[in-house]
Amino acid sequence: MTSERVGPVVPTATYRLQLQPRFPFAAAAAAVPYLSSLGVSHLHLSPVLEAVPGSLHGYDVVDHARVREELGGEQGLRDLARTAREHGLGLVVDIVPNHMAMAPAHNRALWEVLREGPKSPYARWFDVDWQAQGGQVLLPVLGGPLGDVLDDLRVDGDLLRYHDHVFPLREGTGDLPLPQLLDAQWYRPVWWRLARTELNYRRFFSISELIGVRVEDPEVFEATHAKILQLLHEGLVDGLRVDHPDGLADPGGYLERLDEASGGRWTVVEKILADGERLPDTWPVAGTTGYDALRHVDGLFTDAQGAGELQDLYRRHAAPRPDAGGDWPATARRAAYAVLQHELATELDRLTRTAVRVCAASCDPALRDRAPWALRTALVELLVRMEVYRPYGPGDAAAVVTEEAAEEARRAFAVPEEAGAVDLVRALVLGRGEGPAAAEFRARFAQTSSALRAKSLEDTAFYRYVPLLSANEVGGDPGRQGVSPAVFHAYCARVQRDWPAGGTVVSTHDTKRSADVRAALAVLTECPGRWARVLEQVTGAVEGALDGQTAWAAWQTVFGLGRADAERVRQALLKHVREAGLRTSWTEQEPSYEEAVAAFVEAGPCGPPGERVAALRGALEPHIRANVLGTALVHLTMPGVPDVYQGTEDECLALVDPDNRRPVRFPPADPGVKAEVSAAALRLRRRWPDAFGTSATYEALPAEGPAAEHCLAFARSGRAVTAVTRLSLRLAETGGWRDTRLTLPPGRWADVLSPGREFTGHTRVEELFERLPAALLERVD
Repeated sequence: MTSERVGPVVPTATYRLQLQPRFPFAAAAAAVPYLSSLGVSHLHLSPVLEAVPGSLHGYDVVDHARVREELGGEQGLRDLARTAREHGLGLVVDIVPNHMAMAPAHNRALWEVLREGPKSPYARWFDVDWQAQGGQVLLPVLGGPLGDVLDDLRVDGDLLRYHDHVFPLREGTGDLPLPQLLDAQWYRPVWWRLARTELNYRRFFSISELIGVRVEDPEVFEATHAKILQLLHEGLVDGLRVDHPDGLADPGGYLERLDEASGGRWTVVEKILADGERLPDTWPVAGTTGYDALRHVDGLFTDAQGAGELQDLYRRHAAPRPDAGGDWPATARRAAYAVLQHELATELDRLTRTAVRVCAASCDPALRDRAPWALRTALVELLVRMEVYRPYGPGDAAAVVTEEAAEEARRAFAVPEEAGAVDLVRALVLGRGEGPAAAEFRARFAQTSSALRAKSLEDTAFYRYVPLLSANEVGGDPGRQGVSPAVFHAYCARVQRDWPAGGTVVSTHDTKRSADVRAALAVLTECPGRWARVLEQVTGAVEGALDGQTAWAAWQTVFGLGRADAERVRQALLKHVREAGLRTSWTEQEPSYEEAVAAFVEAGPCGPPGERVAALRGALEPHIRANVLGTALVHLTMPGVPDVYQGTEDECLALVDPDNRRPVRFPPADPGVKAEVSAAALRLRRRWPDAFGTSATYEALPAEGPAAEHCLAFARSGRAVTAVTRLSLRLAETGGWRDTRLTLPPGRWADVLSPGREFTGHTRVEELFERLPAALLERVD
């Protein structure tokens, strides 16, 4: 599939809308006049293809050939595109190449595979191991072991029903007794608990309701991308956001095919970069969706020294176990071991079987008899030591599956001869095996690695290690908190040079806390002692208090959120403790503990003791405001294309999904200062696209004087200057700005946020920040 190359239309800024049945295309169209006035150039839509009925997110696609009817169908999307164009806006859409919904009743391709088996023309779509489980796809839908629920299964014509689940019957099997009928199908319904260990299809992370799609197959790519490419070629859509490319067998190859088929349209990828990791420069994309930017922006407003003090207080107050919340490296490593042995055990088993096939003829005799066990152990020990999501090929494998990691992995073996499995596995990852099985092994190793890192860090360890909740964000590193101005400037210079059209974000549908909640929490790193004193006051004020880790997280949650509905906090805390998996989990819920969590929220953080936390937040409000405005302004003017998540142009206090996916009001009911700052920055970008675009320049502007470290400033192409206050509480405690000055680039500079004010040359920072703790200047001559 090829297309005439038209090149990218690079947005000046995008605005993310979460589409759902309660917010369809028509609602998005109604918001267009406001969003156009805000200053963005493109609407960024969550997935628009047919999804599971009622889906609130759209990532559970069931039909790639149709635009989702619940949102208004293709005509609704065309009407939205027309309205957007009339107001000067384009569309960017989210696409999901890695997986589809495991929902046979709605997913026709999957339905045909379950009915016809591996001979179905759709069998090549899905990543199923037909050599395992007797050639049957295991479907984890039963509420208990088969023998306990057999009476709930019934044949209805050419269908098999189990409560709300419906499956096709293989031709000629409808008259068989139920036990024989189940044996005769290309699938077998099983107890949902078996999803941990026995499934034979690749999933999205450990989510059994999402089945992996083999877009590396050219026919599958064409079938699953035809509609989106049609929308691109007709001009309804200008660009793409690619969801989770790390789940694919060959991300680079996929992106090359997509680039060719799309004609080179603007494309960003949801690639989570570890600290120091670079996006593969061979990928034909504009850049990432921007979680690396989030990490750097958040770090600017975090006091590294205070974060260390807060960590010490956490260890004393919350008394976490060193291996499960007290020490970050130990917590992360223990979570990785647990996830591999439980949630991803089925993926580990398949990877091990693949490794056994590859090395069957070449294993050392001392290893051959124990090959499966030794190879599995070697895989575990190497996977848990991966410090990035995955390797992308032999070229970078040596840098991510290091010799140092291999040396550590060998020590896990009591028998030295068996430790040779580590060298064998590493050699395969580094590309020293040939043939289809070796290639499959490398792809599955990479896919398993990416699932492990996401599940063990972001969905497990981030909920166990909680000294500072704002540090536990997608793409973040809780072990490295705080970013100096010098590091931030170096990062921005590199982005402007290498990926100037890539995305930047500070809030998304996947962030665990909105930027404004994190901005409030970051202030605690400037006053860890005050936080400790408040906790001393409230500790013991609640009967039946929780374990220290959860209680600490609960108090920080309400500090970051401010006054909030107790139900919102309760839901977020329940998700927190289930993800942590220490005392309850999604699959092994402990009702008494979860009841205690709910009671604690009502009586403590959202009860009378919570007033003391609210009082501290109120006292720190000026410093929270400085962080909120600084974060917004830096995000909207730094290199890259900023993506504004729905509602976050104004103050937005949201927790993890589904809290952050609630419908929002357009325009805001009572817009505040943040909305003023956001609109001013976005309109400036739109007025001077070249000053912020791919050919723009970025210049760090260091302040001079006693409080220079508290001013972060930079210029864009000699046309705009951003200056913000960082660590404002520390600033106030050390005497304020005094004679700190900022030297502006040549020219006269108008204050965009306070019309009528102008500055030139050597400017006193205190004067610059007279009205607000942030300033946006535009050159007027």
